[in-house]
Amino acid sequence: MVFFASYDGTEIGYRVLGEGPPLVCLPGGPGRAVEYLGDLGGLDESRQLVLLDPRGVGSSADPADQATLRVDRLVEDVESLRIHFGLARMDLLAHSAGAILATLYAAAYPQHLSRLVLVTPGLAALGVYGTREQAAGVVEQRADELWYQAARGALEEILTGELSMEAFRASRPLFYGRWDDAAQLHATVGISERRTAAREGYFAGVTLDPASTLAGLTKLTAPVMLYAGDLDPMVTPALVRQAAPSFNDATVVVQRGASHFPWIDDPAAFAAAMRSFLS
Repeated sequence: MVFFASYDGTEIGYRVLGEGPPLVCLPGGPGRAVEYLGDLGGLDESRQLVLLDPRGVGSSADPADQATLRVDRLVEDVESLRIHFGLARMDLLAHSAGAILATLYAAAYPQHLSRLVLVTPGLAALGVYGTREQAAGVVEQRADELWYQAARGALEEILTGELSMEAFRASRPLFYGRWDDAAQLHATVGISERRTAAREGYFAGVTLDPASTLAGLTKLTAPVMLYAGDLDPMVTPALVRQAAPSFNDATVVVQRGASHFPWIDDPAAFAAAMRSFLS
């Protein structure tokens, strides 16, 4: 791990994997340590992955001001990292809830992005939300699985605000294209009790303003890829396509047989799609 002091002096940790042009990577969760991104299906073979631990998570320090855990405040940590690396413009990849942060960053600092990749992205910053009916339509495709009833019941609890570890664990099979050994090993990587403050602080007191964000994004000239899994109950392909017009230059890619963690479901397909876009 390597560290830098962010705008307010908080020590932020990140790890670097691979060689090549840097690709800054933001984890989701919220409040999940970046280690769960791994090497993004082998993407480190062609890119230098700069994997950021958000403040209060993983290797990064707890901030003195808990309000700085809020997603709109975390924008300045991303900007501090860019300055730390001396990048005039950077390629940025974000997963899940991390995509909300990346979208806010793109609206605030459009001139500093060369490419933006949003993987199974949270879209709240754009005012785009999924419905229970959309989720159910995807979930029902897995009805023949032995784990289906327990996982579906747990997902229903999560959608109504239940954030217990029990519901989290029981729902996990729905978030992978195959509930095999690799998926089961990955399911709790980067998760610890320490993440609670960061998870709860991510949206605490925040007022997302989609109109303002969309106005900022009109100045974003960087190409954007929105990447979905066709089995993802949280961020369906239809939802991603709905969000695409929010960006000036957006491409939608749907990975077949994948859910919320597509680089685990088919590492080679995921890495190939990323390399094609980022090149």
